[in-house]
Amino acid sequence: KNGILIVEFANQLRDGGRAFEEALLEATEVRFRPIVMTGITTAAGSLPLLLSSGAGAETRAVIGTVILYGVIAATLFTLFVVPVAYQALARNTGSPRQIEQRLSAEIASANAATRSTGS
Repeated sequence: KNGILIVEFANQLRDGGRAFEEALLEATEVRFRPIVMTGITTAAGSLPLLLSSGAGAETRAVIGTVILYGVIAATLFTLFVVPVAYQALARNTGSPRQIEQRLSAEIASANAATRSTGS
């Protein structure tokens, strides 16, 4: 979810006229704190499972371990891999709004050409 928010925010900045690199850096900087805070609180929420004792503690510890390391991996993936993948895949594309406008113009042009040749 956090990775999608980075990409969506970068796309909004690109629609607003920002350069690709500038939009990606700003989106990552703006989303950094909320992503890290979400990861920390979720990881902290798994600590009672890891530190529990009593009946079923072994099972809860396994679940807590999976949650803790999964959240850490997902947070690191979101902060490092998602921006790099977005940069690799979307670098040579226009902003989503520009692409939408261009496609709409091409469709309107094709429809007008079809009407004029069909009459």
